[in-house]
Amino acid sequence: MSQSSPYIYSFLGLLPFWILCTSSTNKCVVRHEAADCSHLKLTQVPDDLPANITVLNLTHNQLRRLPPDNFTRYSQLTTLDGGFNSISKLEPELCQKLPLLEILNLEHNELSRLSERTFIFCVNLMELHLRSNSIQKIENDPFQNLKNLIKLDLSHNGLSSTKLGSQPQLENLQELLLSNNKINILRREGLDFLGNSSLKKLELSSNPIKEFSPGCFHAIGKLFGLSLNNAQLNPNLTEQLCLELSNTSIQNLSLSNTQLYRTSNMTFVGLKHTNLTVLDLSHNNLNVIDNGSFVWLPRLEYFFLGYNNIEHLFSHSFYGLLSVRYLDLRRSFTKQSTALASRPKIDDFSFQWLKRLEYLNMGDNNFPGIKSNMFTGLIKLKHLSLSDSFTSLRTLTNETFLSLAQSPLVTLNLTKNKISKIESDAFSCLGHLQVLDLGLNEIGQELTGQEWRGLGNIIEIYLSYNKYLQLTPGSFALVPSLQRLMLCRVALRNVDSSPSPFHSLRHLVILDLSNNNIANINDKLLEGLEKLEILELQHNNLARLWKRANPSGPVYFLKGLSRLHILNLESNGFDEIPAEVFKGLSELKSIDLGLNNLNIFPRSVFDDQASLKSLNLQKNLITSVEKDVFGPAFRNLSNLDMSFNPFDCTCESIAWFVNWINSTHTNISDLSSHYLCNTPPQYHGFPVMLFDISACKDSAPFELFFIINTSILLIFIFTVLLIHFEGWRISFYWNVSVHRVLGFKEIDRQPEQFEYAAYIIHAYKDRDWVWENFSPMEEKDQTLRFCLEERDFEAGVLELESIVNSIKRSRKTIFVITQHLLKDPLCKRFKVHQAVQQAVEQNLDSIILIFLEDIPDYKLNRALCLRRGMFKSHCILNWPVQKERVNAFHHKLQVALGSRNSIH
Repeated sequence: MSQSSPYIYSFLGLLPFWILCTSSTNKCVVRHEAADCSHLKLTQVPDDLPANITVLNLTHNQLRRLPPDNFTRYSQLTTLDGGFNSISKLEPELCQKLPLLEILNLEHNELSRLSERTFIFCVNLMELHLRSNSIQKIENDPFQNLKNLIKLDLSHNGLSSTKLGSQPQLENLQELLLSNNKINILRREGLDFLGNSSLKKLELSSNPIKEFSPGCFHAIGKLFGLSLNNAQLNPNLTEQLCLELSNTSIQNLSLSNTQLYRTSNMTFVGLKHTNLTVLDLSHNNLNVIDNGSFVWLPRLEYFFLGYNNIEHLFSHSFYGLLSVRYLDLRRSFTKQSTALASRPKIDDFSFQWLKRLEYLNMGDNNFPGIKSNMFTGLIKLKHLSLSDSFTSLRTLTNETFLSLAQSPLVTLNLTKNKISKIESDAFSCLGHLQVLDLGLNEIGQELTGQEWRGLGNIIEIYLSYNKYLQLTPGSFALVPSLQRLMLCRVALRNVDSSPSPFHSLRHLVILDLSNNNIANINDKLLEGLEKLEILELQHNNLARLWKRANPSGPVYFLKGLSRLHILNLESNGFDEIPAEVFKGLSELKSIDLGLNNLNIFPRSVFDDQASLKSLNLQKNLITSVEKDVFGPAFRNLSNLDMSFNPFDCTCESIAWFVNWINSTHTNISDLSSHYLCNTPPQYHGFPVMLFDISACKDSAPFELFFIINTSILLIFIFTVLLIHFEGWRISFYWNVSVHRVLGFKEIDRQPEQFEYAAYIIHAYKDRDWVWENFSPMEEKDQTLRFCLEERDFEAGVLELESIVNSIKRSRKTIFVITQHLLKDPLCKRFKVHQAVQQAVEQNLDSIILIFLEDIPDYKLNRALCLRRGMFKSHCILNWPVQKERVNAFHHKLQVALGSRNSIH
């Protein structure tokens, strides 16, 4: 490669997508700052990777060494994974070249010797994985400098001792894994090097340990977790182990599969002075638990006793377990015998000591039944699993669960117990129950509803996979709080009863009616289920319901389900689909109509499905995929499955679909192999995605022309309506904006001195209106003064002389035009004539018309010899009918009063 390659790759290593780095010997994949060079049969470390990588994966290659000089370029590495190679030696300078290294993985190699200098420069190392090498002995403190090490894995080697150093070190170590070695004696001096450590996990599983030397665990600073799984301890060695753990910090002890076939009241005596909270005794073939065996464990919280073979649980076997919250007894009572006397036994009141027990798993056992006081005393129990636990629990009666009456039970699992009948009040004593699982049984009965009496807080009932269930209108009337109801494959009968069996379930969120061969339902089946989000109706026989030939027309059984998110109608034989079937289901996220016989879809069928994310139409008879039909459904789609349909590969049928699938980001699986043309013959078996649409008539220009014309027309209509209804408001705000900048008044070329802003000409009958509307304007603006005849005419002066003088002393003349003005003799013959005459003689634009009524122009001309065209538009005002427009009128009047009198 060229010399510029390293710089190119340094740059490309920063790009946030996959990049292939290719050389003659490797083809590593670099993403962000991580390089994956695994499974490439490399014999040497690549030298052309980006220099800024922080993670390098070299696993599953043919490397024999990790030469330090090969890593000079990669000084930013924090993680180096060299597992599954043939590396036999590790050179100290490796960490010197990688000063930031935190994780080093060399598992499944051929390392046999670790020298004192091997990790001398690995001061920042936090995890060191040396699993499955050939290390047999540790000498001369190779880990002394690893002060930040948190995890050390030396499992699956040939170590015969736990001694990894001769002096205290690894003070931050939390996990030490030494499983599957050859350690047979645990000596005190073998763990002295951990004197300053606090181990959360010491893994010694699968070692042939035969002896625990005195004080071996006390050599560790603080030991919180110890695992000795698969060690052949037997009861005597287990007792010795517990004595050695006395007065340590142990909290988690795992002794799974250690041949502990029996416990006595002395087995765990050594743990009485510890804070043990977790104990695992599973897979021990434990068959005898003596009374008081666990009296020394008052702080135990999690107890695993699964996969044993307990023959008899005595009344005091659990005595002393005051703090246990979780108890696992799966497959703990599995002895198979036809003789009743030889079957596993649980004495009454055996669980009474477990006052804080919240979770009890007793699945996969072999009890004959539930005794009257089997669970008495479990006053905190919330979760109980009895799956596949009984050989003869055929009928659930009102006495079956009496021993749980004092328990605040929330979940109860009764699956796989061959239960065939539920009697009335069977669960009446379980008032706190929220989840009831009765699936995979043999229940065959009519559900009257009395079976659920007392379940006032129930949220979920699982009845799937039973023999048969016949519903009635009251089947679930006593459990209105139900949110999840599972009735899959129960051979449902009488589903079309009226009222619906589900009419009381107003809070139902999930309803599963699948695999029941249902053929007859009515449109009231799901009425009132406004909160339903998931409806499973697949594998039934509902084809008739959507046929137009149905005697009463299509059955719209989905109406009203406005919150429905997931709808599964797969395998129902549908060959027709009504246009309105999904109307109102605007929150649908997933529709599954696969494995039906649908071909033609009405154009509006998916119009309300703009939120759809997943659509399954596989294995139907769809030939055409048109935009008018599927456009709304495809708009926000994330997953589409229309595979195995007989597509008609013509322009009219799939041109739009082909264009869509070649541009969409929607996930469409097996597009090239499962979407094939069926017709016409020349395209049979041809991939739909490769159909050439270039020959199809391009309607894009016509669509663009239509869109442009439609847009222009809509804008025009909108503008006309806006001006008609809101034009006054626009004009008002425009004038306010303009005159705030320019001012209300304009300056005439020759300054004039006037006593009044305007003389108001009005009919005598309009005097009250004039006074009411012009006086407040004067009070609001002290600089504004109108000449009002009733107030401002001088006494003793002739009226005609006063009119002439007032017009001359006023800057403007305002005509208040009404029908009264047109009929007023004095106004018609003198006032109007005088004001117009003065305006004409002095070449002034000083007249303002205010119309209080709608006066046609011809009447105005006939009565006053005036026309609107004689005046500027801003000098013609109309009094508004609406009160909210009065302020706009006042503003227009101020603009008119401030305009120039000179005519240009």
